[in-house]
Amino acid sequence: MQQLETDLDLINSILAGNTGNYAALVKRHQRFVFTLALRFAKNREDAEEIAQDCFIKAYKALGTFKQTSKFSTWLYTITYTTAMTYLRKKKLNATSIDDEEQVLQVANRDTSFDADSFEKKSTYKYLNEAISMLLPDDAAIITLFYKGEQSLDEIGEALVMEPNTVKVKLHRARHRLKEKLQFLLKDEVKELI
Repeated sequence: MQQLETDLDLINSILAGNTGNYAALVKRHQRFVFTLALRFAKNREDAEEIAQDCFIKAYKALGTFKQTSKFSTWLYTITYTTAMTYLRKKKLNATSIDDEEQVLQVANRDTSFDADSFEKKSTYKYLNEAISMLLPDDAAIITLFYKGEQSLDEIGEALVMEPNTVKVKLHRARHRLKEKLQFLLKDEVKELI
């Protein structure tokens, strides 16, 4: 089987009847879709279900993809709307970012992995923990911009917002992320002293 280079090559092949190529498309995007779903759901089981639903919906709607934007942007739009619908159905309560104690309880409850002390002190761990403490919309914008390397226009398209609105929300989300990191790292400094 010939290696297809781009998402568009894969999509055209799938639409031409080579449905087995959808697995390659899923493999290419599954990690990021799962990461984004996890930012919304806050637990692995729900995130896995959301990610699976996203890829099923994307497969069924693949013929409607207009190819005027990146496939990843289209897929992240599906991920966002699927996650929001799923969370509404589960009636999960969004925690206020001002209620630090409740946010920490949620973050602590959902982190069952106990890594060694080196990993616990890594910057990456603190960044992910801080992102998990953000509201879902803030976490999505931060994740799409930094981890997904999406432009403001692409994020706006994925989240159905104007690019200027995304820019403002990204600025505010960065500020809230900074507060969360300061909160987490303040506790780390106390542990070291």
